[in-house]
Amino acid sequence: MSDNSHDQAHEAHTGPIKNAKQLVWASIASFVVPVFIIIGLVNYVTSANKEAPGSTDTDKAVAVRIQKIGAVEVRDANRPLKSGEEVYTAQCAACHASGAAGAPKLGDAGAWGPRIKQGLDGLTTSALKGKGAMGAQGGGDFSDIEISRAAAYMANKGGAKFEEPKAPAAAEGEKK
Repeated sequence: MSDNSHDQAHEAHTGPIKNAKQLVWASIASFVVPVFIIIGLVNYVTSANKEAPGSTDTDKAVAVRIQKIGAVEVRDANRPLKSGEEVYTAQCAACHASGAAGAPKLGDAGAWGPRIKQGLDGLTTSALKGKGAMGAQGGGDFSDIEISRAAAYMANKGGAKFEEPKAPAAAEGEKK
């Protein structure tokens, strides 16, 4: 009886490790598992502070300092000039067809009357430099003469009798 009770008491005090192989594996796991947990936590904590490449303030400041200042645009100087109606359709109709932002509508003699009194040079200057809500049209897709042609076209539809400006070479040829 005492023998039997001793085995039960001895069995109650033993752990899950029964042999040396289990002891070695338990020792390795008790060291390796916490190391991997610590490495994972360190990566998690430090990854929140990292920014994507190219998004740091220093990178942005360098990009601003080395950006292009200007561009060179080569236009075909020998292309035929657009007519006033073509320029109006492409550039001016967006506002002048509907009267958006206070623009005088095409063909509205009452709205164009005071503007026609400025003369074609005054209308062209207003178109090239901008006036009111209209932005400057000079330096865009069309030459200054083409913008002047569009101004003459719109003013003529409003009751003016302006002659459409000629190309510079054609104007010089007529003077001779």
